[in-house]
Amino acid sequence: MADSRTVIRLLAIGCVITALVGVLLLSSCVTRQEWHVTDEGMLEYPKCTPDYQLTPLETADNYSLYEVRFTSRDTRIAGLLRMPTVPQGNVPGVVLLPGATVTKEGEQGLAKYLCSLGYASIALDQRNVGVIDMRSDLQMFLNGEEPTEHRMVHDALAAAEVLRDQPGIDPDRIVFAGESNGARFAIIACALDPEARGVIAISTCGYGIDAAIASGKLVDPDMIRFYKSIDPETYLSKIPPRKLVMIHSVNDTIIPYENAEQTYAKAFEPKELHTVTCTTHGHCKEMDAFIKTELEAMVFIAF
Repeated sequence: MADSRTVIRLLAIGCVITALVGVLLLSSCVTRQEWHVTDEGMLEYPKCTPDYQLTPLETADNYSLYEVRFTSRDTRIAGLLRMPTVPQGNVPGVVLLPGATVTKEGEQGLAKYLCSLGYASIALDQRNVGVIDMRSDLQMFLNGEEPTEHRMVHDALAAAEVLRDQPGIDPDRIVFAGESNGARFAIIACALDPEARGVIAISTCGYGIDAAIASGKLVDPDMIRFYKSIDPETYLSKIPPRKLVMIHSVNDTIIPYENAEQTYAKAFEPKELHTVTCTTHGHCKEMDAFIKTELEAMVFIAF
């Protein structure tokens, strides 16, 4: 009798452990399982809610600023969560992805503007501070390992779930936005997050992988799958009925305006390309009116 009771206890404990492991794998965003790239070069990730911690940094009359740290694909990602102070109701949220070499602190100029409009935002310190190494990532992919650029997409998706989990933020009104290389990840993340309301891509473009394939420069199937998986142009068909908004300066010093036009031409309606004349790469004040109008349309108008 004692032996049978022991067996029953062990079975029960095993069931509990199995259930807990399953919950952790689904909820913590730490597992590397279920990472996949389709034959068409489309990245796929399961939805998860990351473990995270918030640390208050500043409180003022019109905002609160928090440091946030969350787990994504076995890495702790740091961000800054800026919450506007509103009398009542839930505010929309923006996942804000900086360009290469730009920190979460360096993205606070745009975050402050969004806060003044009544939007919460989470700006990330991206892996490698947003700098990418395509050759290294390609080799990882060919070796069956998860490339860093794919993990950066997952980081953006996890950040959106952090926003959705915050009291005071409307989980149904989340938008992705990014600058330069961060905008590439924002486009991909929006395509993979069907609950997002749209994406604002500042000073960016795709990689033109389809053109490289058509010209015969890319022929290896596995290399094609990888390069397509990191090219935002691969995901443009997955944005509608949400809107893709691109904002670009004709005097951009890093990414020529013509490159943005080429990517925009491949996008599907609804879409908009706004042109400014500032001489910097990335966000500038001339873009603010477009950002305000387009965000309002995304979060307050039903599809």
